[in-house]
Amino acid sequence: MDDANNCYSRESSPRTSLEIRNAFVNYFAEREHEVVNSASLIPEDPTVLLTIAGMLPFKPIFLGQVKAPSQRAVSVQKCIRTNDIENVGRTARHQTFFEMLGNFSFGNYFKEEAIRWAWELSTNVYKLDPQRLIISVFREDDEAASIWQDLIGVNPKKIIRMDEKDNFWASGPTGPCGPCSEMYYDFLPELGDDSIDLEDENRFIEFYNLVFMEFNRDNKGKLTPLKNRSIDTGMGLERMAQILQRVPNNYETDLIFPIIEKAARLASIDYLKVDVKTKTSLKIIGDHSRAITHLIADGVRASNLGRGYVLRRLLRRVVRHGRLIGINQTFLTQMGESVIELMSSIYPNLIENKVYILKELETEEERFLETLERGEKLLNSLLKSNPSKIKGEQAFELYDTYGFPLELTEEIASEYGVEVDLKGFNKAMNEQKKRAKAASISIDLTVQSSIEQIVKEIEPTTFKGYETLEERSQVKALIVNGKPSNIGVSGDEIQVILDSTPFYGESGGQVGDRGHLKGIIHDNDAVSIAINAVNTNKNVFVHNGFIEKGQLSVGDVVNGQVDRISRSRAQAHHTATHLLQAALKKVKGPDISQAGSLVDFNRLRFDFHAPNPVTSKELEEIEQLINLWINEAYPLEISQMSLENAKSAGAIAMFGEKYEDIVRVVNVPGVSLELCGGTHVKNTSEIGFLKILNETSVAAGIRRIEAIAGPAIMGFLNERDKIVKDLAERFKSQPNEIIDRVISLQEELKLTTKSLERSREELALTKAISFASNAIHINNSQLIIERLDGIDGTGLQGAAQGLVARLGKNSVVIFGGLPNPNDEKKVVLIAAFGETVISYGLQAGKFIGEVAKICGGGGGGRSNIAQAGGRDGSKLDHALKVAREKLITKLQ
Repeated sequence: MDDANNCYSRESSPRTSLEIRNAFVNYFAEREHEVVNSASLIPEDPTVLLTIAGMLPFKPIFLGQVKAPSQRAVSVQKCIRTNDIENVGRTARHQTFFEMLGNFSFGNYFKEEAIRWAWELSTNVYKLDPQRLIISVFREDDEAASIWQDLIGVNPKKIIRMDEKDNFWASGPTGPCGPCSEMYYDFLPELGDDSIDLEDENRFIEFYNLVFMEFNRDNKGKLTPLKNRSIDTGMGLERMAQILQRVPNNYETDLIFPIIEKAARLASIDYLKVDVKTKTSLKIIGDHSRAITHLIADGVRASNLGRGYVLRRLLRRVVRHGRLIGINQTFLTQMGESVIELMSSIYPNLIENKVYILKELETEEERFLETLERGEKLLNSLLKSNPSKIKGEQAFELYDTYGFPLELTEEIASEYGVEVDLKGFNKAMNEQKKRAKAASISIDLTVQSSIEQIVKEIEPTTFKGYETLEERSQVKALIVNGKPSNIGVSGDEIQVILDSTPFYGESGGQVGDRGHLKGIIHDNDAVSIAINAVNTNKNVFVHNGFIEKGQLSVGDVVNGQVDRISRSRAQAHHTATHLLQAALKKVKGPDISQAGSLVDFNRLRFDFHAPNPVTSKELEEIEQLINLWINEAYPLEISQMSLENAKSAGAIAMFGEKYEDIVRVVNVPGVSLELCGGTHVKNTSEIGFLKILNETSVAAGIRRIEAIAGPAIMGFLNERDKIVKDLAERFKSQPNEIIDRVISLQEELKLTTKSLERSREELALTKAISFASNAIHINNSQLIIERLDGIDGTGLQGAAQGLVARLGKNSVVIFGGLPNPNDEKKVVLIAAFGETVISYGLQAGKFIGEVAKICGGGGGGRSNIAQAGGRDGSKLDHALKVAREKLITKLQ
């Protein structure tokens, strides 16, 4: 038996990923751990973009915000991290999508049990050879080291003490923290125990991390023991599968390899026989396919923001690497089917959402291929404007938005003699990575703000704003000038938390109410607080504003007064938004779905998923339909019911949104039925009128309509009227004549521009003809090589072609120049060859491309006419001299 087989003490050890999962869960379930299903990849924690760790769903329990349903828990949590996406496929164990096996204690067992069970699970259940296991502990954690050595019996040489950066876990600068201990597997035990370096990834792999959450760190760095110490562990499923399945990397386990094999078959290649670069692409396809399939299943839609951006970026990397290995067909749906087939027994929501997943993959792939083509067109458009260089942010936009490789941008630009600002590109790339890292790897268990501290200790606010716009309420907490306080005085900026409120708190796309808090308190002194915004934090309403006069203390009773005009405007816009979605579905089709919205006092904005723009005719039809419903004066019916009954009734819910068991349903009978917590008019006639302002694209596949309704229309009409009057005055015409006047001016501008271009071409040709007398005669050929500054490439081309036409088939014309004589970083070179010269085997494109290299550029074209560019005008004269010498030699 070879040494690799010695890592298992008995052949009955779990091997498949399913067996590894079940063994972990069953082991801890037998030890009174409650089995918790995997949470969504969309976390409830608003500070984190995606679920990036197995402990994240338990964060409120660790913080003491909610009571643990059990003192012990075990889970298999799906996770996504993209902070080191560039390492995926290039190292043995980096993935974006991974599954974390974890056992947790909430104030129950601690170090001894966690360590003992981790060792027993690894050696008795997974049957790893104890001689291959290495332990790391925090340098000051003598207790953990003693347990490993004295209780478990680990050789002291195999207990490695590590510094804080490696083995001390902290939620942030302050808050819960503690040492951790990690278990490593040794692939090369024959190298001995004397010089163990756990950073040697070829020899060691960390597979189990035990976090001992036992301290609280204050803002001065002082550590205080926690009253309830906790355990947070994580075992990487892919890593354990690599060990037990005896494969060289995570990708070749049964978790990912079937997906890789599918991609290889589509490309008609064999994974085991291809080069390293191709294997890397296959690994990226395998990993990212899992990630994008699960993201879509959990409700993420591709976009250019937040989670949608993560999805789009991963999806486009799959497509691009598919092209690199030779998959020249659309294939994402096939990769999605492979993932669903492989993982749906563990995650049934993959089957439940299969149709939607595959449709989203198909749509996004087609869209990306279109944007890739648009990227090429955009680059060509940039180059036609004769830039001195492609800016870094432009190259990054091509790379990041259009999936256009940097090296391809450089190659095409060099043909025009244009360089790419690599420094600017790298700067933009680094800024994007910082944003991704900040969004991807931060789990902050610290209650950082004063508001969050108060929210932990206070009862939810009772919202009375559906029934009334005035309410007497008691002040429960104050934050004055950013700090918790018991009293605020005139001039202070203040956040007020009340026991009840008539103010709507910003949510569901609707902005919070405005208004005042007023009262006669403190020795009959009046107090007035202007409220300019209201938001919510875990059902606690925070009223933001400033004290206009008087003073306010915790415990005071005030009268909350919502600004009726602002509320009326918001209500009109919110109900109008429901009507807009209903009209879109009627005109564009039932597949239209909401992607976001904004209900403001002055306008409404509705984002929706649609593959194509809404035409002008469709917009007109939508607007007419909405105004018809408004005029038909439908009374709104608002009720509460179970989520199940609401869905059965056909109520529209946002895909991926989380709802309580009892939901609020807003019904415009026969028109719209939606789940909604916002404020609305009582009758559609209260809206008055709706006007669509514009329809635009905000991201690939996401359209946006902006509109105004109700009282807000008057301000819009007044503004438009002023613009029309100003234009009429400027154009010295009547309002109804403005369009004709603008068209006339545009035509005049076109004619003037064309006339100027013709004049420039004629000037260039006139100059060129004057060079005819300077022609060099070689055998039967005439050669003209001259410098012409101040003329662009188009002008030089026309002049060269015109001169060849005059001189005949035996002529050669080479022009070089600086379009802007004051800018030596932009060089243009033109070559025009007659038919007889071409018959000698000379080609204008190849010839001028070589000459351009002297000026630090390149280029090419057809055999008879070609253009090249360069970046060093100081070498132009030398380049023309070299061109002259080469042509004389060739023509002789």
